[in-house]
Amino acid sequence: MLSATVMHDVPEKTPSDPILYSFRRCPFAMRARLAIAVSGVQVELREVKLSAKPPAMVLASPKGTVPVLDHGGGANVTDESLDIMRWALRIGDPEAWLDRHDPVLVATNDGAFKHDLDRYKYPERHGSDPIAHRAAGLAFLRTLEARLLSSAHLCGATRGFADAAIMPFVRQFASVDRAWFAAQPLPALKAWLAAHLGSALFDAAMVRLPPWAPGDVPVRWPDRAADGTNAPLSVG
Repeated sequence: MLSATVMHDVPEKTPSDPILYSFRRCPFAMRARLAIAVSGVQVELREVKLSAKPPAMVLASPKGTVPVLDHGGGANVTDESLDIMRWALRIGDPEAWLDRHDPVLVATNDGAFKHDLDRYKYPERHGSDPIAHRAAGLAFLRTLEARLLSSAHLCGATRGFADAAIMPFVRQFASVDRAWFAAQPLPALKAWLAAHLGSALFDAAMVRLPPWAPGDVPVRWPDRAADGTNAPLSVG
């Protein structure tokens, strides 16, 4: 079973620990954490408060968005969520997530669907018609529904890269108006979403941490097995 518990008794970070700046509720950061959690990689996890971004993160990635993966001293930085997913899974991929990827579907999620999601969730910020953007977003959900009617996950019988990349955004869309979402005829999509949200992997990825500050004891995440090995985490 994958544990969501973090270790706080490590005296100092070793040079081999990449630093992941993340924000728990951000869907981009969420999908990066999902891939890291399943991969067998361990990082130093630093939770970020977006209204008070740590200077170390902004220095590493001036665009100031999460996730940011600092591989060492700010000289080697990965600050695109899909690239962080690929980095982790190329190191360890016990569930063969990279075999179950649909770049076109993920690009549609990150493009048109994310555009509509933002304008549905934050109409005052964008000066948008939320109902119109909800309808446009629903069209993408219907595309996912059609695919999930024939398989349990987006690229086959088991979860993979596409599921982890897209699910956090569907979760956010569904949470804007839960009653409306519950009334939509999307049974396969709802079952898929519930299965991901109820998994041990999601619990681990959604670990709660206080915002990081310089001088804090490093938090190595995810936990490793009790024998201290760096084997991939089991997923229950």
